[in-house]
Amino acid sequence: MRTARLLATLLLLHLAHASLAQQPAKRVITETDLFRFVWVADPRPSPDGTRVAFTRVTVNEKGEGYDTALWIVPADGSAPPARLTAGTRDSQPRWSPDGRRLAFLRATLRDGKPEPPQIHILSLAGGEAWRLTDVPRGTSAAVWSPDGKRIAFTSSANAKDLAKQRREKAARKTAQDVDVPRPAETAAKPPTAIPDESERESDVRTITRAVYRFDNQGYLDPEHRSHIWIVEAPEGADEPVAARQLTDGKYEEDDPIWSRDGARIYYTSTHIDEPYYELPQSDIYAVLANGGEPEKIAALDFEIGQASLSPDGRTLAFVAEVSRPVRSYSQPDLWVLELTRGATPKNLTADFDFDVGAGIGGDQRAPRGNAGARALWSDDGKSLVALVAREGRANLMRFPVGGGGPVDVTSGDQAVLAYSASRAGAMPAGTTIALVISTPTVIGDLWMLDAQAAKQRRLTSFNDALFAQLHLTPPEEIWYTSFDGKRVHAWAQRPPGFDRLKQYPLLLNIHGGPHAAWGFTFTHEFQWMAARGYIVLYPNPRGSSTYGQEFGNVIQYRYPGDDYRDLMAGVDELIRRGWADPQRLGVTGGSGGGLLTNWTVTQTNRFRAAVSQRDIADWSAWWYTADFTLFQPNWFRKAPFEDPADFAQRSPLTHVEKIRTPLMFILGEADYRTPAAAGGESLFRALKYLRRPTAMVRFPNESHELSRSGQPWHRVERLRSIVGWMDKYILGKDVEQFRDVTGQDVGVPPE
Repeated sequence: MRTARLLATLLLLHLAHASLAQQPAKRVITETDLFRFVWVADPRPSPDGTRVAFTRVTVNEKGEGYDTALWIVPADGSAPPARLTAGTRDSQPRWSPDGRRLAFLRATLRDGKPEPPQIHILSLAGGEAWRLTDVPRGTSAAVWSPDGKRIAFTSSANAKDLAKQRREKAARKTAQDVDVPRPAETAAKPPTAIPDESERESDVRTITRAVYRFDNQGYLDPEHRSHIWIVEAPEGADEPVAARQLTDGKYEEDDPIWSRDGARIYYTSTHIDEPYYELPQSDIYAVLANGGEPEKIAALDFEIGQASLSPDGRTLAFVAEVSRPVRSYSQPDLWVLELTRGATPKNLTADFDFDVGAGIGGDQRAPRGNAGARALWSDDGKSLVALVAREGRANLMRFPVGGGGPVDVTSGDQAVLAYSASRAGAMPAGTTIALVISTPTVIGDLWMLDAQAAKQRRLTSFNDALFAQLHLTPPEEIWYTSFDGKRVHAWAQRPPGFDRLKQYPLLLNIHGGPHAAWGFTFTHEFQWMAARGYIVLYPNPRGSSTYGQEFGNVIQYRYPGDDYRDLMAGVDELIRRGWADPQRLGVTGGSGGGLLTNWTVTQTNRFRAAVSQRDIADWSAWWYTADFTLFQPNWFRKAPFEDPADFAQRSPLTHVEKIRTPLMFILGEADYRTPAAAGGESLFRALKYLRRPTAMVRFPNESHELSRSGQPWHRVERLRSIVGWMDKYILGKDVEQFRDVTGQDVGVPPE
């Protein structure tokens, strides 16, 4: 009997070993796996809660951009997701109140370039989507009326655009109705003829405002302001329906919200010609849906966002940061305001020391198709559900409107990237919430949450087949004590197959902001660097968000400074643990992290290589050229010409002669947030003068968003450049990219 049992056991072990041998070995993640990623954005449950429409985002065939299409999935998970639209630039699905139709935005191509998006309508009963609007300069923010007969939206088109459109349509019709002479029969103009100026639009810009361009948007056009429009939404039509403009003027108007009876549309605006001279503020207006003069409902001394209307239509909830006192970092709160003249806004989270309506940083939020989430009202109007960023996590919490402590709706080491309920801005009793959730090993999938029972159901798993092939590991969460006793939160992404008895090369990766935070979300950059054999340390030093008002604002007028000391304490912690090799250290970071990378190598020679991305090197030059102003004393008390010493002392460029670390720069040539001349370009020239090892890697047409939503091939080349520089100077590898361009290749070795 024992022999038989032994033979049976051996047979089972043999079969198990054979089964494992047949399974393909997992591989480490690569930089080009980015091309295979699938992202989920902007989930929208149907009014009855049975289905969820969402935007699915993929890299296009050439790797030069992203395709977006609408998909749908049953809310109970009874069937797999299915594609709804055939377009490659479809986004922002919005259900009609009866759930029979979807409005969405589609950008079509003309001469290979996308035209401005127009509203299209898709019947869920079947058939092709049809185009509802044909508005010059396109549409955005489509919102159904409560009766489903009209759609409000915003557009920057004006009367001049409409007149031009009418002329072009008439010219096309004339060309179709008559015989147009062939070019050879057309009389040539005399050589001395003056061109007809009426047919030419000048491309020359006259700038009169301090803010005249914006990162990832381009140059601002003061003649084209966003206004509120409305269009009838019939069941079907052979051609686009004429839209009607409800508001006009020289000020931006945004975020249309229908009143519950459909008679009015609320929206926000700020009637200040040059708002950078003032502290942030917002006005709330209402305009009759049938037309008329807008009415100002409230004037608020702070900017608002993520607004939603209560079920009874009497109260507006929104997220806002107070403008006074003037601080570097003001924590966002959840507010409510009765929509009556003279009402005072009420801060529901004044005693809650975390960030409401905020998230955490990473590089894998959907690069296209995102839309802002709003706080969700309970059906009885007694509570609100909103996103909260807290200590590197982003989850939903419920806040009582009448007072009392908040409670968790979701929890865990994760980041909720998007959410919505079956009715825009409201959450009827017993309904479910659609969520996009990311973790350190999951890019982000669609889930349904029963808010009452606190149960979650996963509806998509687009990346599972790819990730099943990859050896991905969660990061190690770390808390350590800095020089003055402050506790600092960090994560260490370790290489696959990490051996605690070995020391690894370390890359310190610094987030931007500076008021932002790393956390529990998937970040391709960290996973790939770890796959290349590095430990990646990514801390949240003082100044980071998600740790309270005092921790975030403590760096005001002292940035960079003690935050650098927090970072070095983190490096020392990993060395103390025996994980990091003190002789093989590298540092990198983007935006504010680029500034801190520059600052770090002016303060220490411990690092063998550094890569500064979309950085600031000269605060004074940045003050003059960035896409937003520091006219208010948020980061500096005065202008650079009023206090040049403060700007100079905090500028890495001032201390460039101390830099001995090989320093490379990643720059976007369309980056208006941190223009190259105020950052890496200046330091690069100075380092070349000093004959120090340096290089610039410049990315054409890329904005400040290069690492998050830039052209896919550029994102891959960015990763290769960063790790290539580290490999060259930390590991001593021969990296072809930098073989001939670094000038004094050896430089002065770090101490």
